[in-house]
Amino acid sequence: MFLRASVYAVLLASQDVATTSALALTATNLTHPAVLAFVLGIVAVAIGSDLRFPAAAGKLLSSYLLLAIGLKGGVALAETPLTAIVLPAAATLFLGLTVPVAAYVVLRRLGRFSIADAAGIAAHYGSVSAVTFAAAVAFAVAAGSDPEAFLPALLALLEVPGIVLALAIAQKARRGTSMGPAVREVLTGSSALLLIGGLLVGGISGPAGLEKVAPVFVEPFAGVLVLFLLYLGTVAGERLWEVRKAGLFLGGFAVAMPLVFGTVGVFAGAAAGLSAGGAAVMGAMAGSASYIAAPAAVQVSLPDANLGYALTAALAITFPFNLALGIPLFHSLAHIIV
Repeated sequence: MFLRASVYAVLLASQDVATTSALALTATNLTHPAVLAFVLGIVAVAIGSDLRFPAAAGKLLSSYLLLAIGLKGGVALAETPLTAIVLPAAATLFLGLTVPVAAYVVLRRLGRFSIADAAGIAAHYGSVSAVTFAAAVAFAVAAGSDPEAFLPALLALLEVPGIVLALAIAQKARRGTSMGPAVREVLTGSSALLLIGGLLVGGISGPAGLEKVAPVFVEPFAGVLVLFLLYLGTVAGERLWEVRKAGLFLGGFAVAMPLVFGTVGVFAGAAAGLSAGGAAVMGAMAGSASYIAAPAAVQVSLPDANLGYALTAALAITFPFNLALGIPLFHSLAHIIV
């Protein structure tokens, strides 16, 4: 309680968010209930607790979050002039096509991973984490830097291209893997369908429609996010042992990727005309890794890839790193350059 009060005192005393230290922002994020719930899940596994969520419960929670994000994004997108989103959309596509290529090259040439494993991991990092996005938006709002309301549309745009490109790289390298099933898996998978479908529903129904379902999809959102992060904590805790199996290189990669491409994302967002809050969220998106859509697509197209490597890097290392340090750092950087 004393730490929490001290952190808020520091933030309130500052009249300019840009002068708030990264350390204070990090402390604020670490004391958020959602982050603490994630840590609780890891601790529960470490001490041998029987705290577990059925897979169906995790699926339900993630489906709720994706649909809620899509609905709110669709409403905002319908009210946003096309000219305001063209450049941010172009920056998003740039990131979605650049990250998986860079990740694959690093994993193959420096990490000496197999074609399947390198492409599988690259697909996860070429996509995006919806929960990291939600946490970044919540952090920006709490810090007084409201991001653009149409950012959920960019989230949906970033999810698919990186996965498809990484799988295409593997196909070219191995000459013979069919892309058809993988593409269909990505486009018809629940994550993409909920995001894109939510955008359409929100865009068609508009603010009046969203207001009718606000008691279900708006007000409880923060609480559901806490439950989902508790679930992810238990999943991550069960996979921590695989880091040792993959070696130190994978751990370094899982930390370097969010730092490098999160920084690139912040600059790309600023260049596209986003506000400081919007650029910070774009940085968090670029520095995140998928653990919902990507595993399903990789499993179909690259059945010989070790999904344990990708999920360990994305879920057990990159995800908590972004929650604890990445999001506050991207936020501070955005306020320096915007």
